[in-house]
Amino acid sequence: MTTKEMMQDYMRGFHQQGEKYYCLYCKEQTEIGCIYPDEEKFFTAEKFMQRHIEAVHEGPLMALLQLPKETTGISETQQEIITLFARKIDDKFIAQRLGVTASAVRNHRFKLKEKQKQAQVFLSIMALLAEPEVILPHSNAKMLDDRYNITPEEQQKVLTTYRDEKGFIKTFPAKEKRKLILLADIVRHFEFDKNYHESALNAILKQYVADFVTVRRYLIEYGFMQRTKDGSSYWREK
Repeated sequence: MTTKEMMQDYMRGFHQQGEKYYCLYCKEQTEIGCIYPDEEKFFTAEKFMQRHIEAVHEGPLMALLQLPKETTGISETQQEIITLFARKIDDKFIAQRLGVTASAVRNHRFKLKEKQKQAQVFLSIMALLAEPEVILPHSNAKMLDDRYNITPEEQQKVLTTYRDEKGFIKTFPAKEKRKLILLADIVRHFEFDKNYHESALNAILKQYVADFVTVRRYLIEYGFMQRTKDGSSYWREK
């Protein structure tokens, strides 16, 4: 699941898995295609789950605020003041409740916005870290065309489809986009500007693909690697 998808689930309070919706905070679940009665009305699975989050957990925001600080990463003081902000209470009344000045409440707002910016940067860092090494087109691509219009989602789907749980490729695809994605993934196992004898190259390829002879040829044909005229030495250029 991507970071964006996780945030979407937290913001609505439930997630979808297959044909079912699951509450993030209790065991409530609904099934797509079924109709659920509530207060003499009938609701779809998704709408009923939305109503459940509001009725039982006071909405997605309050449900999140009830999570332990080890999960949310916010202190008890921050949790309390965010709860008051969420209830649309005026700053002067929040100050009275907390026994602080109105300027202290405003300072809390500022610090929370700063924390939000930091969180967004951190999520971006982690999202980039989780993405496969990218890639295409590589610097020595022989021809730049539509084959290289590859989204991260397409890339991940191909890698998941053709690699087994150990990362081994039993069958190499014929379609150009898929081929390029897999070649880009395979070439990551070779260091830049290091010379590999053909036997050493084969030994590495055998760890990741069944038809290593064909893949070795593709690596040269598509410019992922270079080799000497006699084919005795291979290397990956930056």
